[in-house]
Amino acid sequence: MLAALAGTVAFSVVLARLTLEPSPASVALTYSNVHPGQSIRAYLDHGTVREAARQLGGNLLLGVPFGVLLPVLVPQARGLARVAVCTTVVMTLVELVQGALVTGRAFDIDDVILNTAGALLGYLLLGRRLGRAVHPRRRHWWHRFTRRSPAG
Repeated sequence: MLAALAGTVAFSVVLARLTLEPSPASVALTYSNVHPGQSIRAYLDHGTVREAARQLGGNLLLGVPFGVLLPVLVPQARGLARVAVCTTVVMTLVELVQGALVTGRAFDIDDVILNTAGALLGYLLLGRRLGRAVHPRRRHWWHRFTRRSPAG
């Protein structure tokens, strides 16, 4: 748990530095995107391969720690749908703050989508197992009535 807490703090610092740090040089280049897929298409169609990999891959990777750490720190958030909802809510809030308050940054729904996809990937690769290892499922009294007899 202590390692997960330290990881969450480190992840939060990196997230804040990457998303909430002003970028005055980018003011003329920023625009809000509320149409899913629009920025992704723009990077793939008009950007260089390096820029597309940096933007798209970076947003995917930014979500991975969320999918790994969330089930460890909040056992009620285990499950693919719960991780997706929690990540979508948090990343939408980050994007809203970024677009409203940070110079040279804008809201982009594709960032939320890519961050959530990264969190789901992190959950499926490692978060699910870590969450179960740290918080094993409890056996309730009614489980003794649902045991199956051995086939044979």
